[in-house]
Amino acid sequence: MKPQAARLVTCLAILLMAFPAFAKEQDYIIGRGDVLSITIFAGGQTQEALDLPVSSQGTIAFPFLGEVRAAGLSVFELTESVTPPLAADYFVDPQVLISVRDYKSKKVYLTGAVQNSGLYALDSGSTTLLELIAKAGGVSQERGNYVYILRGSIADLGPEKKISELVKQKKSLKVNLRELLDLGIAERNVELLPGDVVYIPPSSIGDLTQYKIYVLGKVSSPGVYDFQEGLTALDACILAGGFAKYAAPNRSTVTRREPDGTQETIKINLNRVKKGKGKDITLKPGDRIYVPESWL
Repeated sequence: MKPQAARLVTCLAILLMAFPAFAKEQDYIIGRGDVLSITIFAGGQTQEALDLPVSSQGTIAFPFLGEVRAAGLSVFELTESVTPPLAADYFVDPQVLISVRDYKSKKVYLTGAVQNSGLYALDSGSTTLLELIAKAGGVSQERGNYVYILRGSIADLGPEKKISELVKQKKSLKVNLRELLDLGIAERNVELLPGDVVYIPPSSIGDLTQYKIYVLGKVSSPGVYDFQEGLTALDACILAGGFAKYAAPNRSTVTRREPDGTQETIKINLNRVKKGKGKDITLKPGDRIYVPESWL
């Protein structure tokens, strides 16, 4: 086998080994700001190997050919467009390899309670909400419990437009950030799209109270406690130091506010629960447990 043919076979073998990723990149639509890596093989050696940015006009300064349109073409289409003129005027049987070094045209905007707000480029495949937050250095301490994703809304941002107003005006995808970050629920890890605006508002009073429980009445340390998954009424009373001297656990109540604004009061005999003879109540965020005073 001739040396040139051997090199070509080796090159093709490498491409086939990485075929899934290679095929996916070949379908990528090039945009303004992207940086392309160009390699031209001909005559048994590398003729050119360089990185070229896609200009604001959507062109690249391609070796030997000058300004060539790139934006709006797939990597495969660009390769197909530059190979024939190179073969016609410059090289015999040239092999052109084009890949995307930096994906800078596909961006999302992240703002709010994060360490580093700003524009972020999406990766060639997909970028999830969790990956974007990681790129931004994580959320800040004052972050709320929800994140708003406004699809394709980067162009709507401006110095006069507050992000909170944009959230009110446009339909957004609301994601429970607490379930994603604190509970690790994978279904909340939304895939982002080019042009998305991602807003993590700071915590509000509603956010702070939403994940608390209240233990009131005749317990050793009445007060507000952090909600925990699986916490029961008896657990909450134990968390509050147990029942006080003149408590009446048999007449305890759990008050719960429903999403529609209605309020439900559930009676529970915590004496029977404590003895293993009664059913405990699994709490929800915002529940209020009240242990009354004994009549005796």
